[in-house]
Amino acid sequence: MKKCTTLKEARDEIDKLDHDIVTLIAKRNEYIKQIAHFKNSIEEVKGEERIKDVISRVRSQAISLGLSPNLINDLYVRMIDAMVESEIEEFNNAKSL
Repeated sequence: MKKCTTLKEARDEIDKLDHDIVTLIAKRNEYIKQIAHFKNSIEEVKGEERIKDVISRVRSQAISLGLSPNLINDLYVRMIDAMVESEIEEFNNAKSL
């Protein structure tokens, strides 16, 4: 972790991280779309057990990093909900071809 000496420097570092976070989320979403092609049903796309596993894993990681597990939980639930919708759309498009 870089030790910043000015407010501007700290904000610049946050801006870089925000860019990286959005880029990583976009990459995650692209993998989600690929996964849709390996599934056979909407129920499989929804993958409730997988979602529970992911949430559990990221909550544990948050705790180990000194972050609020509730914050990470909320972020991931929201992100996963949106990505499941994206995956369903991709699944339906693939099946209609």
